[in-house]
Amino acid sequence: MLVGKWNYPTTMWVGPGRIKELPQACRSLGMKRPLLITDAGLANAPMVLAAIAGNEAAGLPTGLFAGVKGNPTGANVDAGVAAYHAGKHDGVIAFGGGSGVDAAKAVALMVGQDRPLWDFEDVGDNADRVNVAGMASVVAVPTTSGTGSEVGRASVITKEDTHEKKIIFHPRMLPALVIADPELTVGLPPHITAATGVDAFVHCFEAYCAPGFHPMAVGIALEGMRLCKDYLGRAYRDGKDIEARSRMLAAASMGAAAFQKGLGGVHALAHPIGAVYDTHHGLTNAVLLPYVMQHNKAAIAESMNLLARVLDLPGSGYQAVFDWVLAWRRELGIPNTLAEIKVPVDRAAEIGRMAEADPSAGGNPCPVDAAALEKIFRKAVAGDLS
Repeated sequence: MLVGKWNYPTTMWVGPGRIKELPQACRSLGMKRPLLITDAGLANAPMVLAAIAGNEAAGLPTGLFAGVKGNPTGANVDAGVAAYHAGKHDGVIAFGGGSGVDAAKAVALMVGQDRPLWDFEDVGDNADRVNVAGMASVVAVPTTSGTGSEVGRASVITKEDTHEKKIIFHPRMLPALVIADPELTVGLPPHITAATGVDAFVHCFEAYCAPGFHPMAVGIALEGMRLCKDYLGRAYRDGKDIEARSRMLAAASMGAAAFQKGLGGVHALAHPIGAVYDTHHGLTNAVLLPYVMQHNKAAIAESMNLLARVLDLPGSGYQAVFDWVLAWRRELGIPNTLAEIKVPVDRAAEIGRMAEADPSAGGNPCPVDAAALEKIFRKAVAGDLS
């Protein structure tokens, strides 16, 4: 079964070909003139043009804003807000991978605010500042199986003047409706399929390992990791494997639902690395994962017993999971070191300090400070898995 209608954590229309229902989705949220927001790489993609044409044919004139970088910035969001108002739009279609969807959600938030974007960073009670009535409705259409931003309540946006990734949050940023059509992911090249797919796994893994009591998130994370193990390799080897593509879309959404429990050192480091060196977020996570695992070994060893059984690994416990992660990364063509993705060690202390300040650091299974995070970073650049 590849088709379904889910209502957790939001309304989700799931299955091949469901992008054709985009006009119905927009109308269900009261949109008459939506703005489709995506990243620059998809500006002229056939699936984007077809989505806009389908809306037009259904009597829903749809604008296009594609001024979004791979690591979206505050300036990208401001430009999207300007395009929304200039076109007199009344809703947002968040279309693409994590960057496009994150930017679109931030635009939908900001079209009705009179404060700057950074006033809504996920700190303290900042979310209470939001004028909820001014927010635009969002239909999210993911085209990668990685971030799960389509079911997230936040956007990660780079503040360019300080080279910091900020988490902008409000519960109503969760899109009202998601179209999860695996056919839209068929064209992803293998290396992007791998990087985004391991990103989904990392979301589940860090959520599973984060401290605290949240059995719903743990259950979702475990099944999400199983789906990644069973289906990512298939999608990587054969991009037209619709079953594998559909399962990976589900796993990505599951990861984002699960990490309400928390993230950890992988994301704490990946955020500043991406902000400073403009690296691909999913690939950065994929490279960092085993180095953070080694640092957290004592704190996560017991929980690895269950994970090894869920993943049906030949061994048991931490070592079985760790060995499998290394082998899996090799099979998917993931680089082993940060140096291989052109991340140098020259700003290690700065990266450590930025990672300590990242909200994800608080979810790490064992406490980490700037010095500990700098040490992990240095090891990940050098390939030191001791």
